[in-house]
Parts: sequence; C-alpha cells; structure tokens
Amino acid sequence: MEPSGATLTTALDAFFARDPDRIILEAGDRQVSAGELMEQAAHWAGALANFGIGRGDRVAVQVEKSVEALLLYLGCLRLGAVYLPLNTAYRSAEIEYFLGDAQPRLFVCAPDRLDRSMPLAAGAGARIATLGIDGDGTLAQSAAEADPAPREELAPGDLAAVLYTSGTTGRSKGAMLSHANLLSNALALKETWGFTESDVLLHALPIFHVHGLFISLNTALLAGARMIWQPKFDAGAVIEALPRATAFMGVPTYYTRLLEDERLDRERTKHIRVFISGSAPLLPDTFAEFQARTGQRILERYGMTETGIIASNPLDGERRPGTVGMPLPGSEVRIVNAEGRPINPGETGMVEVRGPNVFSGYWKMPEKTRSEFRPDGFFITGDVATWDEKGYLRLVGRAKDLIICGGLNVYPKEIEELIDGFTGVRESAVVGLPHPDFGEAVAAIVHSENGAGLTADSIIFRLRDRIANFKVPKAVFFVEELPRNAMGKVQKNILRERYRGTFDIIRR
Repeated sequence: MEPSGATLTTALDAFFARDPDRIILEAGDRQVSAGELMEQAAHWAGALANFGIGRGDRVAVQVEKSVEALLLYLGCLRLGAVYLPLNTAYRSAEIEYFLGDAQPRLFVCAPDRLDRSMPLAAGAGARIATLGIDGDGTLAQSAAEADPAPREELAPGDLAAVLYTSGTTGRSKGAMLSHANLLSNALALKETWGFTESDVLLHALPIFHVHGLFISLNTALLAGARMIWQPKFDAGAVIEALPRATAFMGVPTYYTRLLEDERLDRERTKHIRVFISGSAPLLPDTFAEFQARTGQRILERYGMTETGIIASNPLDGERRPGTVGMPLPGSEVRIVNAEGRPINPGETGMVEVRGPNVFSGYWKMPEKTRSEFRPDGFFITGDVATWDEKGYLRLVGRAKDLIICGGLNVYPKEIEELIDGFTGVRESAVVGLPHPDFGEAVAAIVHSENGAGLTADSIIFRLRDRIANFKVPKAVFFVEELPRNAMGKVQKNILRERYRGTFDIIRR
C-alpha cells in the first residue's frame, strides 16, 4: 500500500520514475511512455496555470476521448485543480446547469462546439478553451508552448474531481471525490483484479464517466499496465484488438454487441486474463452466452459515482451470475432494514458502505450530504440487495428510482418535467424497462388530453433537442390514466410490469 500521505499524482510519479521508458499507452500509431506521460502532464499543468487555474479551481471538460484529454486530466491532478468531466452527449441546457452549479474557472470544449459553448461559459463566469489536437489557439498548442508546472503539494483529502450524478429530487448532484478516494479504490482494484506491469488493458470506455476515467484508467496506470486506447467502443475494433490484450472492461451493452459479431470466439479471447463488467446489471443470459462462445466467465462488480467500486466477484474462485461479489479490501458493506439494523442472509434491505473510497459529500449541498450518511459514517447507497448463502452481494433493485441505460444514469423526473411541459400532456411517468442491449431502456407513459394530437414520434422528436440521446425514451405509451396508490402516488411498479416485455424481441 502507498504511504498515508500519498495522492494519486505522487503515487504515479513514484511508480513511473522506476521505468520511464515503459510504454503505457497505444493510441493508433502513437505510443506514449511512462516518462513522456508525466512530462507532458506537467506541461499541461503549466498551460492550465497560464489560464489562471490554481489549487481548488474547477475545470469543466466536455471533449471527445483522446490522448490529449487524458493529459488534461493528469494536468489538473498535478496542479491541484478539480476535474469536472461532462458527458459529450449533454445538450446546452444541461451544460448550463452544470456550469452554473460548479462555477468552474475554465470550461474546455471541442473546437466544433466553441460557438455554442461560449455563451454558456460566459453565463457562468468561466473562461473557455478548446482542447484540439493541433493548431493555434487550442489548449494542446498552449501545453506545447508552456513551461512545465511543478507538482502541487497536496493532502490526500484534497478535492480531485466533482462528478455529477442523479438524485432523489431530480436535481443532479456533484459528488466530491478526493485524491485519497481515487487512490485507495485504484489500489484495491489493482489487488483484487491482479493487475500488473504485464497486463494490456483494452480501453474502449468513455472517460467522462467513473468507469472509464477512474476504475479503468487509474487502476491500469497504478499497475504500470499498457493500455490500447480506443477513442470509442466499436465492436469490430475491439474484436480486432482482443488478441493483443490481457484485460477488457465494459458495460453490459458492450458484451451484447460483441456477441452479435460471429468473429467472437475462443481463439480471439484466449489471451484475455479477465473480462470485467459493470455500471449496470449483467443479464444472466449474457453471462451464459459469453461463456459458451469464449470459455470466459465475465467478472461482474458493483460501484457508484460516490464510492468507486464497492464489491467484486473474485478473480480466482466462483463468479456467480446475478451477483456482484464480495466487498473490496478496505470497504465495509452492510445491508440494513428500515430501522437501520443489519439483516440476515437471504433477507432484503438497503446497502450501506464505509471506507476510504467513499466520497466526502455533495457539492454545495450540506443538508443532502448529512441525510445520505449514518452517524457512524456509513453512506446510504439507495440500492436494495441481499446476501446470498455464500456471502455474495445480490442487487435486487434501486430505492432511488434510477434508470441505468447502457451504463449511464437517467433520472426519470428530469424527463417527466419536460414531457409534462408539452401542450396537451396532463401527466407523464418515466420508467426503465428490461432491454437486451442496454440493460434498461427509458420508456414514457403519457396521460394526454383528448384531441391533443400527440404521438410517440412527436414527443421523442421534441426531447431530442433538449436532452442527451441516452435519456430520450425508446418507447412512448399513451394511457387514459396513470395507476395510483391510496396516497395518490403513481405506481411505477405496475407500469414496469405492464410494459416489461416491450423490448424482448429487440436485438440490435
């Protein structure tokens, strides 16, 4: 383990200094060594400093995945700035909220989004820069010309990142993650999953999300593993690269897409040491089909934006389909009943977790933070689960009414409020339905006025300009009234059951 005063940056610097010539990154024809990665990160930190960025300043980033985007992340960590990644699918209204809430000093966008991003940055009082890969005026050009910045002397508890996640009120919350949170979780995963310098991680995940940015990237970097850096997930490109890799991480959708390619077989996957799945539940059918095709048993794990990874099926030992394994080293996990008392195996209750991986709270939401923690420091995850007879954690639902579509969080209230604002709509309810590709797909059930002339296509069309595509319903149903309980609350469990088989015949 690292010394108690270590941060993610000091740990990486110390590790890479041992073998600076080791190739860490392959991105197409480009290869980056450990020494070059840290040297370039110092120049990117220098470029950020020239923009007036200092310790504790937020840097909001909405860019496509690239080597430069990775260097920007490492530069922020080195400088002590707070990294705030934003999904590239977010629309202007969504970005406006995040910038207004986080108040970043700098907003970094892609060059082709500069015109639409400038007023958003100005409205939040932020400077703006484009990432680019080359060319005058880009942050990449600034980094090439900047003097390297010295590494800021940080404490483990200093803030490293703010990642926005959905909440029970529908308002996105910024989870504050410290250097200690990131480092402790990466070290625990390195041990749990057996990552070493001999590994080659095929990295096809986006890096605006915990899964690709912290779980995959930080773990591989701290192990000194090489990464095959793919700009996005493409099933064909992944299958072509599998013979050169030893590890792969993905969301369940990735595995269903890979299974659609007849080239996926035992020969192409024989060098893979471990396939890991997370961010959404893996269907047992997918687990079984993947094993039959490749001989490989997918390792499923469980985590959250606020905690990183909490539990994992074992690297060596039984990987039980439908479970997310056992707690990671250093993580205390308990399941409690409505009174907050631990339950017996086989009983169902709320998952709570405590450990160095657990975030410090929600950005500018002290009351919400207090309500999410027990007096003894356990974080209330909102997930409902049970322990099976062998001590494996089995998730059975989410108390926070969250939809996870293709590994991305969708909060129904945000979509319901938009639909309810459309002329002719009396009320709507948004639920997640089982989907063979995405795990869950968003569906809207709409109670409209007679003669309103609304159609599923018209509602979907209007939403596409307002929210990211993964939030847009894949099905819309019209009803004369929504089912309610005695207190007048819409019974979404009835709606989920009524429309449960909607996507059963779909296989994209």
